[in-house]
Amino acid sequence: IIPSIFFTVATFWSRASIASFIMGINILFEIKPGESFTINGIFSRKSHKLFNQSYVNKILVLNVAKGGVATAWMFRSMKISKICPKALLLNFANPIIAQGAAHANLPLIDRFKSDITKIIKSGDIIKLTPKEGKVEVLDDKSTN
Repeated sequence: IIPSIFFTVATFWSRASIASFIMGINILFEIKPGESFTINGIFSRKSHKLFNQSYVNKILVLNVAKGGVATAWMFRSMKISKICPKALLLNFANPIIAQGAAHANLPLIDRFKSDITKIIKSGDIIKLTPKEGKVEVLDDKSTN
């Protein structure tokens, strides 16, 4: 549940991207080379630290994502099937990942000055303004 009253506790900037304002809870995870990890929006590999958790409608925070030519249609298919993340934050996205995100109208921000996987924690509530390249980590002071 996203609180109705929140305060910005950290702000990060990157280059501008496409898509509109997004707010949600994130999941931070690492993809190992060659790892196929999802079925119907659920992390399906038993060895994965997020096994049996959903990434659907979550903001994924990754170090790097590599995609082949199928990525462009895969993101769109995931979005149509409603098993897509809400947005992607990456330290680095290759051009095919960026193309796939754009084709699916999936917000993506990458190339931060700091390693976002070391700064943003799983479960943080974050607000994205992709057109400005802006990421805000939010805090609900009313529950502290």
